[in-house]
Amino acid sequence: MTKKELLDRCARDGEERVLLARVLDKLDQAQSRGVPAHTQFLSPAEQACVSNLLEAWGRPRHLFWGGWPDAERRLCAFLPDWQGEEDFLADPEGPLAALEAKFPAAASLGHRDILGALMGLGITREKLGDFLFPAPGLCQIVLLREALPILLSQWGEAGRWKVSLREIPLDQLSPQPAQVKTIRDTVATPRLDAVVAAGFSLSRSKAAALISSGRVSLNHRECLKGDRQVSEGDVLTCRGLGKCVVKEIPGQSKKGRAMLVMERYV
Repeated sequence: MTKKELLDRCARDGEERVLLARVLDKLDQAQSRGVPAHTQFLSPAEQACVSNLLEAWGRPRHLFWGGWPDAERRLCAFLPDWQGEEDFLADPEGPLAALEAKFPAAASLGHRDILGALMGLGITREKLGDFLFPAPGLCQIVLLREALPILLSQWGEAGRWKVSLREIPLDQLSPQPAQVKTIRDTVATPRLDAVVAAGFSLSRSKAAALISSGRVSLNHRECLKGDRQVSEGDVLTCRGLGKCVVKEIPGQSKKGRAMLVMERYV
């Protein structure tokens, strides 16, 4: 399969085609020059798209990494034969850096405030990973190392509040455990519309309308088919409602309905 055929197969639109073409360029750089290469930060949906591409290309050596194991935004790194994953992750001069920003606890700055301040400096979203808020008045930011000097030299405030900055090692990041609610329910069959209804406490008709309007994603990819079968481990996201993970489909109830165990992020 040629690269053009691969892009024709995997890209759903022009924007995805540009993204995947850049990914293939990075892969070629690692394989032909024998040097590490990586993308910018990818959203979960972009990661799913890239994963499909790499699966179709024969699963070349790669890893997704966002600074900590459960990071949502991650880059895709391609490693040459001489570099192991452990060496890449332990490299203190690797592509990722972390910044800690302190501000008055009374400021109550959130994700939108911090992101707005950084983008006001001309930093694009693709250079920024996850934002962590481990304590009042404290924000930790994962970012591409190339953007670190700009922030350290130019970022001094968010809104009307002053911030003080310092670089920290990635192993000093303090992610907080996700808050989840366990949902146990049964459905006639584990179709997407039925599982979305159970996971987000909706009527079946409301869930079907959300799916048909493009607001629901299955494993971070938009899915417009309400009858799509859902499996254990699948991630359901709905714009405006959040995220659910199907933890188990342990079998059938006495009435012949499929049992579900889900976790909804709250």
